[in-house]
Amino acid sequence: MAIHTIDDKEIESSVRAASELKGYFASRSSELGRKITYNLITYGCQLNESDSEKLAGMLESFGLVPVEIPAGSDHLIPADVIVMNTCAIRENAEDRLFGNLGVYKKFKKDKTVSFIAVCGCMMKISKNVDKIRSSYPYVDLVFDPQQLHRFPELMLASVAVKHQKIDIDNIDYLVEDKYLPIKRERRFRALLPIMYGCNNFCSYCVVPYTRGRERSRNFDSVRDELNALADAGYREVMLLGQNVNSYKGIDNEGNTKGFADVLDAASSIKAFSRVRFMSSHPKDLSEEVLSLMGERDNIEKHLHLALQSGSDRLLRKMNRPYDLKSFLDIADSFRKKVPGGSLTTDIIVGFPGETEEDFELTLEAVRKAAFDAAFTFEFSARPGTPAYDYEDQIPKEIVSERFARLLELQNDLAFKSNSALVGKTMEVLTEGISKGDDKIYSGRTITNHLVNFRADPEFIKKAGIADGDDLEGALIPVKIERARPYSVDGIMAGDIIR
Repeated sequence: MAIHTIDDKEIESSVRAASELKGYFASRSSELGRKITYNLITYGCQLNESDSEKLAGMLESFGLVPVEIPAGSDHLIPADVIVMNTCAIRENAEDRLFGNLGVYKKFKKDKTVSFIAVCGCMMKISKNVDKIRSSYPYVDLVFDPQQLHRFPELMLASVAVKHQKIDIDNIDYLVEDKYLPIKRERRFRALLPIMYGCNNFCSYCVVPYTRGRERSRNFDSVRDELNALADAGYREVMLLGQNVNSYKGIDNEGNTKGFADVLDAASSIKAFSRVRFMSSHPKDLSEEVLSLMGERDNIEKHLHLALQSGSDRLLRKMNRPYDLKSFLDIADSFRKKVPGGSLTTDIIVGFPGETEEDFELTLEAVRKAAFDAAFTFEFSARPGTPAYDYEDQIPKEIVSERFARLLELQNDLAFKSNSALVGKTMEVLTEGISKGDDKIYSGRTITNHLVNFRADPEFIKKAGIADGDDLEGALIPVKIERARPYSVDGIMAGDIIR
């Protein structure tokens, strides 16, 4: 696939289309006597969340307002415009999308919904596009994630012709954030993609086919955006990429910069209380990055490093270019350079050809690495990947039994990790009021442990916090009182740091 960098001139057509859509929706709003609403539904990873922040920014630049989502709802709320940003990593994501499109059919028929767009990684898989074309004719627009910047043009074209428009391209575009309006989901956290795509071609993964080849943003442009985010008051920045530490960007003088340079630039900005990054591939993680994590107080003391399997034989079959020893060496180096840091991972159970011996090697690797948390998955065959056609697929009942054993082991390790925090007072970056209890706040430590804590009325009164303030973005000392398998409980133990 070709890689093409968008410049000032090429973005002009999208700017013109956005202006025309603004006029179109203003006219529709005048006719209806109300604002035109949108509902943006996001599936998948942080990069999809970042894409959705840009889609929301564009929709609001057209004059649209978000529909109100009642607490506890499933988010399938009708609005004038529906945008579904999809993920292709797991098979159940496809089931959810098509099931949800079925829900919207009656809303489209009675004109409660007037426009439906589907985008994201699933739209790079031809069978999904063919299914929408043949079975969901009421979907107005289908486009792929590389064409995010063209959304205004594509939407305008679809509105003009009043029938389904499908536009899937084979160009891997690289577009700087400065060209796109962004509506940030969090008041305190900014998602900042620094690179896109993947060159690894793991035999089970669709990302190189859906997100394209690796392409890194200009280093000076990233640094300028970091400074702008700090000036805007963001306390946390998350650097994003499919393989974020394989970043290789060029600065304005033509010098090549690596991920360590970006991490250094971000953590040098004192306004950021937290600098995070996702996701790391073992083959790209440098000792320089680990050293920075240990030296800089505002870099999160948490490393997410995907193991996938403890069997060297399966790692080769997965096309993962490391063995268990080298992975454990990296884990050991992290533990030494970042004392007290947390290590999390991804593990696949039931990869084709996995024997009981292979699985036992995975269990032993999990014990040795002592992961603080893990995202564990039953193998899901994805069309278009080599593993989809492997003949030695593992029976479902065997996969489920192994998965249960892995989960039991990892839950024990996670509980031990959380138990080690009991009695400590830790600084928590508050994410807001807990969804389950409006008297409980949630946030994360510098080690990415999830903390649910009770607010102390005296400290809140002293800080001059108004009643009902959700404290989002506040740094709060919390004494940890109790451990759970996936979180810890605590109580506010000091003054709020705004």
